[in-house]
Amino acid sequence: MKSPVVKRSIVVAGHKTSVSLEEAFWTGMKEISAFRHMTLSELVGEIDGKRQQGNLSSAIRLFVLDYFRTRALGQQPSELHPRADRADSAQSV
Repeated sequence: MKSPVVKRSIVVAGHKTSVSLEEAFWTGMKEISAFRHMTLSELVGEIDGKRQQGNLSSAIRLFVLDYFRTRALGQQPSELHPRADRADSAQSV
């Protein structure tokens, strides 16, 4: 029987690491990174830099859950501070 968890290697902040996630979470990460016009490695690096505790796989799962939960509540992705919006707001400060 094939495991539902997929282990992939990814470069985060210049360091190669492996992350184990279910395929649905990998798919969600790809969708989010495409929407935010960033690579999967950049997105994982952002998540890694903001996590307070726990392992990276858990932090990614929580990030994906929060992202899609927020969208399900009717907020548009632009309200989730995509990369382009953050750059624009930083320039206006």
